[in-house]
Amino acid sequence: MLTNFRRLGNVFIPMYQSEALWINFSGLYPCAVKIAAGKINAVSGEAWSNGLSDNPQHYAVIPEQPWLDGFNVSEGFIRQFVAMPLGEGFTAEEQITGAAEHGGLQIIVYPMKHNVYVEHFERVMGADLGELDMVCMESRVYESVPDMGLAPGGLMRQQIYEDEYGIDAWDQDNGFRCFVHLVNSAQYLAITEHQPPHKPPTARDYTSAGLPWFDYYSDSKALTGSDTLGKLTSVAAKVIEKGKGPLPDNEPVHPKTVKMISKGNVVRDGEF
Repeated sequence: MLTNFRRLGNVFIPMYQSEALWINFSGLYPCAVKIAAGKINAVSGEAWSNGLSDNPQHYAVIPEQPWLDGFNVSEGFIRQFVAMPLGEGFTAEEQITGAAEHGGLQIIVYPMKHNVYVEHFERVMGADLGELDMVCMESRVYESVPDMGLAPGGLMRQQIYEDEYGIDAWDQDNGFRCFVHLVNSAQYLAITEHQPPHKPPTARDYTSAGLPWFDYYSDSKALTGSDTLGKLTSVAAKVIEKGKGPLPDNEPVHPKTVKMISKGNVVRDGEF
């Protein structure tokens, strides 16, 4: 594993098995973001390829897309990104390709071309392009080592929006990328000699504490779901399929407090 760290980069995050991952996009400068898990595109279900494609569109546009919780399985719904060990048949990569080769999460970010930004924004907003460039350049690509991968979890309502600018708006000669390794709790302890963060609360714990859930509204047109990703089997169903019984703490939750937000009042981590 340390060899992989040196080869791919020295940034990593710990995740517990069956823990869900939420990708929060931050930055004001418009960018096209392509996301894959185990080199399976999380929007289209296609194998990883360089550059962008709009037939079908296999990327998200920020800041129009505030976050992404999982695989685009149908129009308006995703299945959560859930961390699982490779080699046991749970991950999207294994279900689609039959192999446990890559694992992890891959993201590449392409900024909007300068002339397109000026046409759409600068003349109207008077924004400082230099400052916004710095924000976008902090968005990077994340790829994890092949010890853990991402599997489809619970079904959640979420839309992935169409690119209103068109594929020619993005500077594909200047993509930004780095590597973030996904490690389990034992690997994190071995690498850092520190205990990993505590396990996250369950959805039931979160709801019982009265904490808010969020629903995002946009009048932008949503992408249709991927037929390939729509056929994935969830972690819970796979566990039962393997004869291991239902997952604990996996019952549906019914949020008591739901806050509707939109592009003008997107909630960021730590804000309620």
